Order: sequence, then structure tokens, then C-alpha cells
Amino acid sequence: MSNAPTAPEQATSKQKNPAGSSRFVRACLRQPVDRTPVWLLRQAGRYMPEYMAVRKHHSLLEICRTPEIASEVTITAAERLGVDAAIIFADLLLPFTPMGVDFEFLAGEGPVVHAPVRTAEQVRALQTNRVAELGYVAEAISKVAKHFAGPRADGDQLGIIGFCGAPFTLASYMIEGSSSRNYIETKRMMYGDSVSWPLLMEKLVEVLVAYAAQQVEAGADVIQIFDSWAGALSVTDYRAYCLKPTTELVQRVRALGVPVIYFGVDTASLLPTMRETGADVIGLDWRIPLAEGWKAVGEGCAVQGNLDPIALFAPEDVLRERVREVMDAAAGRPGHIFNLGHGIVPGTPVDNVIKTVEWVKEFGAR
Repeated sequence: MSNAPTAPEQATSKQKNPAGSSRFVRACLRQPVDRTPVWLLRQAGRYMPEYMAVRKHHSLLEICRTPEIASEVTITAAERLGVDAAIIFADLLLPFTPMGVDFEFLAGEGPVVHAPVRTAEQVRALQTNRVAELGYVAEAISKVAKHFAGPRADGDQLGIIGFCGAPFTLASYMIEGSSSRNYIETKRMMYGDSVSWPLLMEKLVEVLVAYAAQQVEAGADVIQIFDSWAGALSVTDYRAYCLKPTTELVQRVRALGVPVIYFGVDTASLLPTMRETGADVIGLDWRIPLAEGWKAVGEGCAVQGNLDPIALFAPEDVLRERVREVMDAAAGRPGHIFNLGHGIVPGTPVDNVIKTVEWVKEFGAR
């Protein structure tokens, strides 16, 4: 695996997304924009009546695996909220199936892998040549891209976001069998199996790059890499066991010609190291002030974030002040994308989400 970004790879990203593209893509590349772009993590989900109506008839995986429905859910949320980018409705664990790892979603428990991958034999058995089976995600992206092909009322092009999980986060689900508090089994392999862990990282990167390539070919303007559970790692462990494969993933996705957003939760201590991956944008969660987080990754990097998702439950005056606080911290500098510090949670008032988007547009005008 290679570590460092190369000049041709960096140039490719900027060539595919020239200054005339969407304000969202321009912000990812730290180019001038007329106002701060905004989209929200989990903007299509269980807080929206339209989505819940769909869920009455389809499971989460049925929605993900049916391009007509996944694209409809994606489009509905983007249009209802008036955001500047649409992220395809999918799930981080979808690549598990073609790799030979079965999983399901259990009510109240989230995703569950019934046969966790914990031995060298299991890691060797993981398949990397069936990524074409994930083509339904690319098909959904194609439908979304076609729907938003023309300029909007404000003259801007809506950005289309594809995504995948990061190697550590996907490995943790695969090894633990579900979400975890301590990641004991994951770290046991990480620390103690110098054959299985690197091989698992290698296989995940191979699958994820091919998966991202499908999405870019279908029309994704940006790929977001979710390292949801990287905050469970110390800086030492992240550098020793995860930085190399994550950098490999980021750079190979950037070589596809699109910017990369890299996001993790509870990662304040990891931010300078995460920046070493060469991602164009680093997502900040709400636990660190935006100005402090931006300083940690460096002015040469764009940032995304970072309103506390639970602030969306606050009274209007409090919520408005929290939005303004984030915008003031960004101070109109090139390379800020307004977002939440994690995803919208069930029960969030839709009106507050819409108001937040409107306030960002108001406060973020240049």
C-alpha cells in the first residue's frame, strides 16, 4: 500500500471539478463560493414523515438495494430541506455481502453480523471480486444525478455525494459483530495478529476503492469516507494500525477525480493525524470548537461541521445562536461546509432542520 499523495493524483481531483462546478464541490477544494454550502448528515432518515411512510412498506436494506426507492428518498430529503448536496441513501455495511459476510438489522440493536470474522482463516476467505453486486448503489446515484442535472433556481448545481466506510470502522463491525463500547475483539486482532489485521485492511481497501469507483462513474461529485468509530483509538494505535490503509483508500479515491471528505466521531485528538491521509475535507464533530478543529488540521485543508445534532431540539433562539456560532468561527474562510457534528437523530423537528439550513444561507452569504 502507498502512503503519500502524488502530484498527479492531486491534480486529477482538481481537473474533474473545475471552478465552474457546484458551490459544494468548490468549497471542498477551498475555492471561492458565493455563500457557505450546507448539507446534513443523515438528512434522509427517521425524522422525516416522508421517509417513515416508505419504511412502512420496506426494510432499510430493501430501500438501500432498490435504486428507485433509494434515489427517491435521497431526492425527497434534498428538495425538502433546500440543501446544497444530496448524499445517496445507503448503509456502510453493504460491501459486507459481496465479501461473504452476512448481516441484518435487528430492531433496537442496529446491524448484527451473526458470524463475526475473528480468525486468519475467515479473513483469508473474504472475497474481493464481487463488487459488481453493489451496482444498485451506483444505479441509485445515477438516478439522483439525472434528477438534479440542471441548475437550480439560484443557478447552482446540486452536489451529489457517494460514500463508504473506512477500513477500521468496517473491520470493527465485521469483528465485533455489532456496534461496541470497547472494541475488545477488534483490538485483540489489531494488536496480536500481524497477519490477519493487515490482510483484512488490504481486502477492505480493495473492495472500497472499487465500490467508490462505481459511485463516481455513476455521477458522484464527492466521496465521503466515514470512520465512525475511529475515536475509539489512541493516536498511537491509529498511526500504527490504521493510518496506512486509510491513506491508501483516500488517495486511491482521490485518484478517481473527486474530492474526499473524511469524517470520524469523537476524533479531536486524531485530527492532525487524520489530515495526513491527504483528504480534501476533514469532518469535525461537535465536541471541538470549529476554529480549534480547523487549526488542528491546518488552514490548507477544508473542514465540514459542526453543529451538535441535539441542538436541533433546542428552542429557536438557542438553535439560531448555535448556528451563528459555527458560522462566526468559520469566518467566511474558503473551505467551510456547514454540517452537523454527527447525524440527525429520530424525533428531530423537521421545521428546525429547515430553519437551520435557511440560517446558514443567511449568515453565510458573501
